[in-house]
Amino acid sequence: MPIPTPFHAKTSALTASHEWSNWSGFLAAVMYEPYHEHEYYSIRNSAGLLDVSPLYKYEIKGPDAVFHADRIMTRDITKCEIGQIMYTPWCDEDGKVIDDGNIARLGKDHFRITAADPNLRWFQDCGYGLESEVVNVSDELAALALQGPNSRKILKEIVVGADLDKLQYFWLTEAKIDDFPITITRTGYTGDLGYELWVHPKQAERLWDIIFETGTNYGLSPFGLAALDMARIEAGLVLIEVDYNSSHKAVIESQKSSPYEIGLGWAVKFGENKFIGRRALEEEKVQEPEWTFIGLEIDWVDLESLFSRKNLPPQVTGRASRAALPIYLQSDHIGQATSITFSPLLKKYIALGSVRTNAAKIGTPVKLEVTVEYTRQAVDAVIVKPKFFNPKRKRSLGTDE
Repeated sequence: MPIPTPFHAKTSALTASHEWSNWSGFLAAVMYEPYHEHEYYSIRNSAGLLDVSPLYKYEIKGPDAVFHADRIMTRDITKCEIGQIMYTPWCDEDGKVIDDGNIARLGKDHFRITAADPNLRWFQDCGYGLESEVVNVSDELAALALQGPNSRKILKEIVVGADLDKLQYFWLTEAKIDDFPITITRTGYTGDLGYELWVHPKQAERLWDIIFETGTNYGLSPFGLAALDMARIEAGLVLIEVDYNSSHKAVIESQKSSPYEIGLGWAVKFGENKFIGRRALEEEKVQEPEWTFIGLEIDWVDLESLFSRKNLPPQVTGRASRAALPIYLQSDHIGQATSITFSPLLKKYIALGSVRTNAAKIGTPVKLEVTVEYTRQAVDAVIVKPKFFNPKRKRSLGTDE
């Protein structure tokens, strides 16, 4: 049975929908209101607050911590400065992705990793024989994601000891709020301006109250997983067990993916690091991956016509879908759309997915399978870059405003 997070007393009081999900064994609100549109618009137009405490959190410490982390991650961790954060996948010996997440350098020999799945045993095995240790600190940190164009304005009113105007994208700072310590990271999963706040669980409820006391003046709303799913699809962000399978959970080899196949080839660095899976990924880079991660824009006029033949309006608005749909090039099945949503902001029906690399050229017209009144149909779509929303404010400094 899922257990409450440190913020549950606050989130449960606001969850009018009474709809919850099991996120890594914790109760997570799917929606606060009966419909999620207001929560979605708060992310994009003002500010939204999400409880991300269920994330797994691990720390690597010791004289060999840099070598240990560098052996796990496909990024060059030796180049990660103190206070910097890197987003990265990590792979098995065959170069297939186990998980993806952020690694933050807290000190010279001290790193913190956030992950979607439990990775303690793998991280420990990777450090066998090294002077370093991996500690599971998941229960020692509560976390909130404050996302949206007003997020910096809200924090500037309540944070002491940090210059948020100068905090760069994917960097962190230590600060205080109401005299208790807090770590602020310029990160998030919405593709917008945003921060994640890391605090001791005993301070969780107070942190929530302080943010809301100030945030109300900036249009702040709590948001749940339904709104988050829409935002991350717009931003082109992959989701484990949806857009790819962990190699540790895949049933057959064809269910596994390399970083190149899920759009994370940019995060594979062949420097002096000898990360696990490097040899396989070096070979794949030369040979070209079998699959390519793509975006899709579905032709709304064509979709509307398919439904109108049954005297129905297009039944696609609402929550994002994680049900995979086949993609065809002429009569050939070339891949699948794995995350699909109607974007209220962009006024487009969009998707993320994977197709065979020889059919992945941007601008290629394809067909996406849809169901209309219990019958399978094919709607026109076009392959695009898998990043539909990428505002300048996501990376901007306060001095740019």
